[in-house]
Amino acid sequence: MSAEIVQLVQQAGPYLSTAVSAYGVAVFSRAENAAVDATANLGRQILQAVWRRRDERGRAELEAAVQDAAEAPEDEDAAAAVRQQIKRALREDAELRAELARLLPASGETVHVTAAGERSIAAKTITTAITGDHTTIQP
Repeated sequence: MSAEIVQLVQQAGPYLSTAVSAYGVAVFSRAENAAVDATANLGRQILQAVWRRRDERGRAELEAAVQDAAEAPEDEDAAAAVRQQIKRALREDAELRAELARLLPASGETVHVTAAGERSIAAKTITTAITGDHTTIQP
């Protein structure tokens, strides 16, 4: 297996785990959710990208792995099965490797973010930021 695939899967791992925890198997049909953090949303994008490029059998295998991981979030073997499905898809599809490389933050990238002052927020990348003393999120 190429080092590129191993690196992509290692880098995607936390995003995948968070997406599976947040969405379960609904990850394949859900749109981005402002109430879910950016990590889960990126994991959702990764899983959906893989899902779109798989055939019917590949989709069923990926869905089963995600279902197992969602039902047993502390089971490292279940999480490994999801990563294995991602590796298989990446080995078979060079375009998918390129797409995931674009989605994931550059490895080794150094980011310096400073937040100063009362109620300040800081982020390298942000989709939605909701702040304030009495802010609520409406469904």
